[in-house]
Amino acid sequence: MAWRFELACSGITAMKVRIPKEFIRYLRLGTCSWKYDSWKGLYYDEDRKYRPHDYLADYAKFLNSVEVDQWFWSLFPGGVRLPEPETVRVYADSVPDDFIFTIKVPNSITLTHYYAKQPKHHIDYAGQPNIYFCDSDLLNRFLDLIAPLGKKIGPIMFQFEYLNKAKMPSRRAFLDKFGHFIAKAPKEFDYAVETRNPDYLSRPFFDFLSEHNLGYVYIEGYHMPHIGAVFERHQPVTARASVIRLHGDDRAQIEKTTGEKWNRIVAPKPRGLRSAARVVMANRKRGIRTFVNVNNHYEGSAPITVGRFLESLADEEKNHAGFRSL
Repeated sequence: MAWRFELACSGITAMKVRIPKEFIRYLRLGTCSWKYDSWKGLYYDEDRKYRPHDYLADYAKFLNSVEVDQWFWSLFPGGVRLPEPETVRVYADSVPDDFIFTIKVPNSITLTHYYAKQPKHHIDYAGQPNIYFCDSDLLNRFLDLIAPLGKKIGPIMFQFEYLNKAKMPSRRAFLDKFGHFIAKAPKEFDYAVETRNPDYLSRPFFDFLSEHNLGYVYIEGYHMPHIGAVFERHQPVTARASVIRLHGDDRAQIEKTTGEKWNRIVAPKPRGLRSAARVVMANRKRGIRTFVNVNNHYEGSAPITVGRFLESLADEEKNHAGFRSL
């Protein structure tokens, strides 16, 4: 039976989109985080006063996956902040058994240096080397902490910032460093890699991902090539799962436009939605599961973009079926 997405909205056009049944096994759809009061009337009850841990259970009534971004922000002067065990337990208990979390590893593992912007009383840390970069022991500690999520753990994503030559001398140096690290990572997890260096996207990079059974994370935004262009040029089939992150470019501008009230589309991106749909279709034919993670900053409202993506997927499937019948 096909999966139906519904938005019962007050003052917002209701959306009902059906995923073609052949995609059910191959598509996981979610947003990047979920704690937004401005999603009331979309996913959340307009009359309810939500506490921080209340949102996820209601969210999981609509979607079958979500990206956990909060544990990424972990590198601070003087130490590393890792997930609180109680928070992990709450998340595990808030969603159905078939729900999947895609999880970004802490940036204390993926940052080569501390961010240049630091509080005044810690300015001496600005731009300093990060001793935890690609630290296997830290990865193991992190995975142990999130273990209560059990089978609800999906792709573990390594998000790397743009690595200039001062941070990483070459693509080869990055692959050597990360390859040594990932070879020691626990094998029971699915891992995926996001790079924000356009020049890293090359046959050696994708061969490296395949060799280590690492999924590719498509990122729409951050001055990276459009996902459609990456797909057409490289056909990155590197593991049994891949991730598409629909993020957007100018965060400051869209925050100004929306007033950080994320309940309407202010910057429609139909091209990106069509490209994402085509990647999902191609992956399905190859037996690859795709996780599509949508950010508010992409179009202005992740819940509404989710519906728009599903419409694009249905349209692409219909067009493809029509082409086959010619």
